[in-house]
This record gives sequence, C-alpha cells and structure tokens, in this order.
Amino acid sequence: MSDTKSDDDKTLSVTPKKTLTLKRPGMEQGTVRQNFSHGRTKSVVVETKKRKFSISGDKPEAAAAAPVFAPKPAPAPAAPAPAVQEAPKAPVERSGMVLSDLSASEIEARRRALEGSKVREVEDRQKAIEDAKRRLEEEERRKRERDESARRQADEEARLLAEAESRRRAEEEARRRSPAADLAGADDEPEAKSKGPVRGAPIKRIATPEVARPTKTKGEEDRRRGKLTLSTATAGEEARARSLSSMRRRQEKFKRAMHSEPREKVMREVILPETITVQELASRMSERAVDVVKYFMKEGQILKPGDVIDADTAELVAVEFGHTVRRIAESDIEEGMFNVEDNAEDLKPRPPVVTIMGHVDHGKTSLLDAIRNANVVSGEAGGITQHIGAYQVDKDGQKITFIDTPGHAAFTAMRARGAQATDIAILVVAADDSVMPQTIESISHAKAAGVPIIVAINKIDKPQADAQKVRAELLRHEVFVESMGGEVLDVEVSATKGTNLDKLLEAILLQAELLDLKANPDRTAEGVVIEAKLDKGRGAVATILVQTGTLMIGDIIVAGAEWGRVRALINDRGEQLKEAPPATPVEVLGLAGTPLAGERFAVVDNEARAREITDYRQRLARDKAVAKHAGQRGSLEQMMSQLQASGLKEFPLVIKGDVQGSIEAIVAALDKLGTDEVRARIVHAGAGGITESDVSLAETSGAALIGFNVRANPQARSAAEAAGIEIRYYNIIYNLVDDVKAAMSGLLSPERRETFIGNAEILEIFDITKVGKIAGCRVTEGKVERGAGVRLIRDDVVIHEGTLKTLKRFKDEVAEVPGGQECGMAFANYEDMRVGDIIECFRVEMITRSL
Repeated sequence: MSDTKSDDDKTLSVTPKKTLTLKRPGMEQGTVRQNFSHGRTKSVVVETKKRKFSISGDKPEAAAAAPVFAPKPAPAPAAPAPAVQEAPKAPVERSGMVLSDLSASEIEARRRALEGSKVREVEDRQKAIEDAKRRLEEEERRKRERDESARRQADEEARLLAEAESRRRAEEEARRRSPAADLAGADDEPEAKSKGPVRGAPIKRIATPEVARPTKTKGEEDRRRGKLTLSTATAGEEARARSLSSMRRRQEKFKRAMHSEPREKVMREVILPETITVQELASRMSERAVDVVKYFMKEGQILKPGDVIDADTAELVAVEFGHTVRRIAESDIEEGMFNVEDNAEDLKPRPPVVTIMGHVDHGKTSLLDAIRNANVVSGEAGGITQHIGAYQVDKDGQKITFIDTPGHAAFTAMRARGAQATDIAILVVAADDSVMPQTIESISHAKAAGVPIIVAINKIDKPQADAQKVRAELLRHEVFVESMGGEVLDVEVSATKGTNLDKLLEAILLQAELLDLKANPDRTAEGVVIEAKLDKGRGAVATILVQTGTLMIGDIIVAGAEWGRVRALINDRGEQLKEAPPATPVEVLGLAGTPLAGERFAVVDNEARAREITDYRQRLARDKAVAKHAGQRGSLEQMMSQLQASGLKEFPLVIKGDVQGSIEAIVAALDKLGTDEVRARIVHAGAGGITESDVSLAETSGAALIGFNVRANPQARSAAEAAGIEIRYYNIIYNLVDDVKAAMSGLLSPERRETFIGNAEILEIFDITKVGKIAGCRVTEGKVERGAGVRLIRDDVVIHEGTLKTLKRFKDEVAEVPGGQECGMAFANYEDMRVGDIIECFRVEMITRSL
C-alpha cells in the first residue's frame, strides 16, 4: 500500500499493489483475427497506447495529470505552469514515472526532442504544401500542352480539307473549260451544278473551329489513357489528346498515301555460305522474309522462313531481288587458325621433342623410366604401355620432351601420331631379340614423318645380347648406323643397369643442335592433342603438346570438334603451371568434351568464333557419318537383301575406355577380326566410366558391354543386374581381343563335312503288302550303315537324297552290311526305285569353326 496526502483537500488516495507483467504501462490489449489466402486465419494481439499528454504552445497540459494507475484522478491545479525553459517544480507523473525523479539533463533532452518534433512537423507540412503546388502546376502545364496539341490537330485537318476542296474546284474548272464539256450541252449542267459552285460565285469559307473527330471505343480509350495520376482521376471524362509524335506519324502516312512515293531500294552485296535459311537470306538482303516466301510460292515452292536452302538457290533469289552475290565456303571460318607465318627475328630456341618407338617389350618405357628416375612401367597393366605418355627431363640445363608410344600392333595409329608430333625418333631395339614387326613399323612411321632416327640398342647386359646382329638387320630396312658407315647415331644402353644413358641424352642434344629447333613463344599457341580422357573429378582432360606460341590459363582453345577455356595447366609431375611455352607437354582442363587424339588445337580470340568453328566441324562429322551409313545401309529393302545374300552376322559391342587412344586401338583391332560372314559392330565407343545410359543402350541393341580400364558406377551395376547384362572388364588389350574373337567364332555357322561310306547296286525290286517297295541290293564298295544319309543315283544323276527306312539282312534288322554281301533297303517316303540304280551311303559331320 502507498499513501499520498494533499495539503488542499487532505484526501487519501489508495493505490492497489501492481502485478509484475511484461505489458507496457498505458497500453490496452486486444486480439484481432487475420484472414489469409487458402482459408488460413491467425489471432494477433494488438496494443492500443493511450495518449498521455500533448504540448500546445508552452503549456504542458498533462503536467498535472493524475497518475495512470490511480482509481480516481485528482483535479488539475489552478496555478499556471512554468515556461518550457524551466524545469517543472511540481512532481508530475508520466507513464507511471514521476518527473521529479528525472535529472535536469534528462528533462533538457526531452525538451529538445519535443522542440525537434515540432520543427519537423512544420517542415513536413510545408513540404507537403510545396509538393501539392508543384503537382498542380505540372497538371496545368500538361493540360495546356494537350489543348495546344488539339488545336494544332484541328488546324491541320482544316487546312487539309481546304486544300482538298480547292483541288476539287480546280479540277471542276478545268473540266468546264475543255471542249468536250462545251459539246456535252445542257445535259451536263445539272451534274456540274451538283459537283461544285458556278464560276464567279463567291466561295464559302469552311468553318474550322470544331472538327468532328472519330469516336473511340472504351477499350481504345483505356489503352491511350496511359498512367493514372491524380489530375487524370479528377479531370472527369475528358478524353486525352493525341501526342505530337502521333500527329507527325499520321501526317507522314497521309502524305505517303497521297503521293504514293516509292521508297529507294538499296542494293547490297550478299555473302552466301554453302547453306542458309530463308530468314537469314532475307535479313542479309534487307528484305522482308514474307516477300522472299512469296517469291518461292510464285515459283511453286512452299517454304518457311526457317527452311534451309543451298547456295545456288539463294544466289538466284538474291539476283532476282536486285542484289549482287559473293559466295564463300564454310571452311573459310578456319582460315588463320593454323600455320601462321612467324618473323625470323621472333623465333627463339626450343627444347627437342623426342619419341621413343619400337617393338613391344623391348624396353621403351623402362628406358624412359631410367632417364626420368621414376617408375612408369609398374603403372601399366601387364607392364605394357597402353597410352601415350609425355614427359620432360632436364639434362645439363637443357630440357628434352619425351613421348612414349605403345609398341603393340593394335596401337599403330597412336604410334603414327607420336611420329608426326616429334622432332627426333629413338628406335629402341632389344639386343637379344633384334628387329621385330613393330620395329619395322616404327621405322616406316619415322621415315614417313621425315624425322631423324637415333637407334638405342637396349638390354646389352643380357648374356645372349648381340648388338652387331641388330645393326646388320637394320641395314635390311635402310637404317644405316654410324658404325656401319651410315649417318644414324646408335647407342648401346641398358635400362635396368643405367648403362650409357648419358651418351643417349648427349646424342639427342647433338641431333637437336644440328636441327636448330626454334619457335615463336610470343604468339597464340598451336599444337597437337596427344591423348584425351574423361576424369570423374576433373571432367575432360587432354594431354597436349604445345608446338608454337605460349598457352596460358584463360585462353580459349579449339581442339577438333571441342572447345573450352583453359582452367588449369598441369605438367607431368602434377605441378600447376601458369603458362606452357613451346615443346611443353601439359594436361589441359576446361574443354567441353574429349577431343580425338591426334587432333590439332589452336587458340582463338573469343567464344563466338570457337563455337562457330566447333559447330562447323561437328556438322561436318555428322554429315560424313550419315553419308557413310547411308552408303553402307541404303534402304531397308536393300539392307535385308544384302544380309540374306551375304549371310553376314554382326557381333554388337558397347566399349568404354579410359582414354581416346586406347578406344581407337581396340576398335581398329576388332575391325581386323571381321570376315565375310561375321564382324564386330561397335554400337558405341567413348571415354569415361560405364553409366546407366550405356547399360540401356547395350540392352536395347543386344550388345555386349566391355570396360577397358574403367568401372561401372553403382547405378549402372544395378541396372545391368536388373537387365541381365554382363559387364566384362579388361586392362590388357590382348585379353579383350581374344575374348571377342572367341565370341565372334560362336556366330560362325559350323562347317558341314561329308564322309563317303559305301555304294550298293539294286538287283531286284520287291513289292511287299503293308510295307511297300523293298530294294534287294548288293554292297559293291565300302559298307552300308543304318541311319546314314543315302542318295539314289540313276545314270550318274542323283535322283533322290534322304535316309534309309530299313536295312535288313535276310529277315533281321541290322546296323550295317559290309561289302560283298546282299541286303534289303527301303527309303523313307520314296519308292521310285529301279533295277540297276546305285545307292550311295554317306555320313555328315558338323565341324565347329573359329576365326
């Protein structure tokens, strides 16, 4: 309980104890139900704050207000309140708090806040008045402009009507003065009177203030009304006048209609590619596509703007429309990409590019392994190189770029690519094995590419090594080494012992010095794609060799039918590079797809040109594929007749490999397995792991699914199990080719082999009731077996071929009858037998064939 006592009325006011709540004092609470869309509602608590006091002038009216929480407020004191500048002397309660409890600084701060709010209210009120005045002035200006525009329009229409009337009167006057009008007589007078006033009569002026304007529909009026503003809303139903631009357009249209002036035709030089759409042709001629379509319709062709026409047709259309034509080929977009001439002063020395070639298992990769002091062979399945590897080593401060190629016969194309991208070829020949088939192939590739050869006679540490025999056999293939009086350098090395490796590197540098290898590093890069693969985490990865220029991160490159922006350059040691100078092998990340190995790449200026070039190359590849398939397939009837005539069987395959080069080698090896009766049909071959789409493709086409150094993801494995498709994995190309060969052998029809058993001569024919005709025979040669095939021969002509129904010796059924004995024979379903006929007995065997 708290007691307060006043000196005037000595009354006691009792204040009840207040409950502690989070509700603000002086607030009233209520609930409001809000409605939302979809029928949802929500109850919201709303607080209403009571107004405590308001300051009017310098007197705070609520200074003596009763406490908010008192049961009955006390009357306000009659004494005048002090000025605002002075602090209130009497205790005043505000929002449940006594002002006397505040300090002087707080009171002063509140006073300043009140004064600031008053000033802001005055400024806001003044600003609102100024805005209203400005809006009114703007509306007045717009109204004046509309009135002026309407007046100008009325004057112009009146002027046009007056000009039309004057022209009509002049024409009437000219007709009256003509002799034909005089001869017409009085019959034409009423018509003349009706047409215009009599000559000499005063001309009546046409009133021009009010011009009848066409009424507009409500929809048109709403469209022309524009933005709704306060003035337009309060202006009533007054229609908006035309704008000045609309009036000008209307006058220009009227003049063109009156005078019908033809527009001046612009003659253009139209550049025509090999194919072009009707719409594109029209835009290049600056004609409307509708006019071009109409021209085709007149010529009897119904074409749409999106239809494609050839260059000859487009030239005829352009000439018909009055334009000149310049024909270009689509391949012109590739001009300037490759073989850009460099100035001699810009060329600088570059490292040599060396390719290691030779027969399989002669130690090529082991030799490179010894040079690099790394272990490369262990990473290849079966110790056989199945990819092209590109590496760079340092010898006495001079760099040498090595390209390691496979030696297996299936990798002929990859070996040829390695020879084309190289400066020097190292021919590795095992001293214990001498010259082998792939060695001869390597010599051919090097000579075709025109690169010098250095012979490395490997494995000289073996007891059976014979280097002199190798040199002698190389003479047969026109490789003349220095020790035999030729110019080809030869070095005896041992990859396992590290013997004479320095001599080999010195020979390479000596040969490079003779070649004087130079390139311009200060230009856009060009080079060749050595290998390409699809990496799960990094996307398409291409191993490239920069041949000229410098490749930098951010460059836009085009490689075959793929393009992309270089995101990263990685060397053979896995290090990130910012740029790749000439003769540097790097892995490039950022291509949209995997280019074919052996494709050339070049840097282009922008993405638009890159897309244009790749689109052209992809379209070219599609057209070639379509033409190839069309030539092979023809119509469905032709295809079926060819299959029936040839009996060709196909073994469909879906092949996925780790890199593009391996896939090429596999496809080439499988093509060689084909014969006239059976061949492998590659439904799809691509780089990357096995996916669900590969499984569905194999299921649809009934193909076998093969993975070379790749695996199927979990989804693909589940789909393969559900479809009952076996996925075969390989990491050595020999095993893959052998398995496919065995499977294709199963498609071969077995060979029919016939073995002669014996002959018998018919001596007598017996006709037995319920049995038929029985031939009494004597076996003249060999023997006769039951169940064997028989032929009836009459006058050396085969009359019937079938099987024996019965073979009897006397009355007993026997399995065979030897030569010189007599027997009874009856044919199954045949009885036209005569005395003297010969019965030939033979056995047929089906022999399984293999490729």
